[in-house]
Amino acid sequence: MNKTSFLLIIYFLFFLTENIYSQNNINTQNNSLCNKMINVYFNCPYCDMNYVRNEITFINYVRDQKDAQLYVLVSQMNTGSGGGEYTIYFIGQKEFVGKSDTIKFNTYPDDTEEVIRKGYANILKMGFMRFVSQTPLAQDISITYTNQDTSNNITAKDPWNNWVVDLYSYFYIKGEESMKYFYNYSSIDAYRVTEKERFNISAYSDFTQSKFKLNEPDTTIISRSNSKKISALYVGSINDHWSLGGETSVFSNSYNNIYYAANIQPTIEYNFFKYSESTRRQLRFKYLISFDYNSYIDTTIYNEKKQMLYSQYYGVAYKIIEKWGSVSATFTGSNYLHDISKYRLSFYTNLSIRLFKGLSVTVNGQINSIHDQLYLPKQGATPEEILTQQKQLATQYSFYTNIGLTYTFGSMYNNVVNPRFGY
Repeated sequence: MNKTSFLLIIYFLFFLTENIYSQNNINTQNNSLCNKMINVYFNCPYCDMNYVRNEITFINYVRDQKDAQLYVLVSQMNTGSGGGEYTIYFIGQKEFVGKSDTIKFNTYPDDTEEVIRKGYANILKMGFMRFVSQTPLAQDISITYTNQDTSNNITAKDPWNNWVVDLYSYFYIKGEESMKYFYNYSSIDAYRVTEKERFNISAYSDFTQSKFKLNEPDTTIISRSNSKKISALYVGSINDHWSLGGETSVFSNSYNNIYYAANIQPTIEYNFFKYSESTRRQLRFKYLISFDYNSYIDTTIYNEKKQMLYSQYYGVAYKIIEKWGSVSATFTGSNYLHDISKYRLSFYTNLSIRLFKGLSVTVNGQINSIHDQLYLPKQGATPEEILTQQKQLATQYSFYTNIGLTYTFGSMYNNVVNPRFGY
């Protein structure tokens, strides 16, 4: 071995030893820093977690809630202006058991994604301070205040008086040599929401057309369906648990053989929990009576072309969001008053439950028992109308369901953000 080769080997060994020592030193420093930080588990389907990790670097983001000292639960509801109200719950675990905070953050309908995520990141930082202040990391935290001019405290007059209007239109077109498809949905919504009442006026129209070209035989099948609706809703608050109101609407629906229909529906609702707790839990009981006038496109199976109907609707809705997951379930029923054998029952549920460390199950589904199809056309539907789903068919039930399992294991910490290749 010549002198040059020997020196290269010595240099390589020195470099390798120094790199290992430096890496171990960095890991030791990182472990020491991690030990000072509180372990936090996030349950926030609305949050951009990559952004949160980049902005808030003084906590450990753990993958399993059992490893957490602090559980953060975020729920969201729409506000009267069309924005959102984020409610952030800080729930202490382990040495922080019994300590909790709740902070709310509001957004506006024209806020961009950047404004929204910056807003809830700042709120999260403030919420963490109560818990971080009780750790050795507190000496490394500084709090600043950005002063703003507060000399003008006069409340601005709202020229719209809390009214908000949404306009929406959607077009979808696709096709190939043997098929063409067109869909349009347009709507307008005007709503006014205050603490004591809610008022909605809305209208929509949708239109679908499909064209199929068959080679054998050489024919073209055209399918069209459309529906339109105008409705108005008023809900008044009686107290923390009771609400009273009603809805009226005028509509048409070719799929359900409705040429023209109008109804009035006075409604009452009771919430077992206070409405102010709706972001976390609800148990609502609803009852309404509906007065309906129907004019049909084709004569129905009961030989009716026009019909005045009276029916009742009752429903129970339950929803709860907790650390172990979330559950929502809704049971509804309705029947015609002139014939109680003409009824409909529906049950919907959405479950997201953490079974044990790393394993979660999600179930979503609905089942309907249908015995109230008074509107079915007497002449039935042609094979083409059945295949293209232009008309509602007689049925005594309908359902859908989906079930998913997620199992995650590995490192308990998840502090690093790496956006390469979109991940």
